[in-house]
Amino acid sequence: MIELKYVDKRYPTSNALLYVNGLKIPKGEIVGILGENGSGKTTLLKAIMGIGELQNGEITIEGEPVVRQYARMAFITEEGSFLPNKTPLEYAAFLSGFFPRFDQAYFQQLLERFELPARRKIRTFSKGQKMKLEMSAGLAKRPDYLLLDEPFVGKDVFSRRDSLKLMMSGLRGDETVLITTHLIDEIENVIDRAIVLHKGLIRADFLIDDLREEGKSLTDAMQEVRDTSPYYRD
Repeated sequence: MIELKYVDKRYPTSNALLYVNGLKIPKGEIVGILGENGSGKTTLLKAIMGIGELQNGEITIEGEPVVRQYARMAFITEEGSFLPNKTPLEYAAFLSGFFPRFDQAYFQQLLERFELPARRKIRTFSKGQKMKLEMSAGLAKRPDYLLLDEPFVGKDVFSRRDSLKLMMSGLRGDETVLITTHLIDEIENVIDRAIVLHKGLIRADFLIDDLREEGKSLTDAMQEVRDTSPYYRD
């Protein structure tokens, strides 16, 4: 379980902020983190990954500090963590030295599925190719906790669907997955739960099965949050 208690995170050089208390994400749940630009989605994932210091509060994973769980986590982001002067194969060799679970054979399979050149310098890749490489590296870590920050940036609709299918096919089924995205229609049939952020605070938190029982779509629920919340009108 991921648990956040009285978490307060801010960046002195930007307006990004986050204040979350009592958020619990059970093991094995797939959660969509939704909201407008600047709502705190990326800040939330970075806080869970232990990137940057918290002003206050505590984040634990299975009752332990995040730093003790790094080997079981992967953060896939459009910013990228790759080494531009290396080839994908050299990058994989580098990662395997830090992540005992890193599966080089699976990584090479992903390179082939994404049609990525294994021996070309990463700096020559397009934005879309770099995102596919980032996803390949993250999945090849075989993580228990997978955090994806806008993983479909730079892809057309067909590439997004292929990437989503590939990501889901690569999961064992017991991973905890957090996805930030604006493409709510494409993840509605993938996620178990949606958390809506606005100005660094959680404004809604609902299960997708509950929406279906009410005959609503994720788009309907998001619109209701906007229409009924006074925070969207300030």
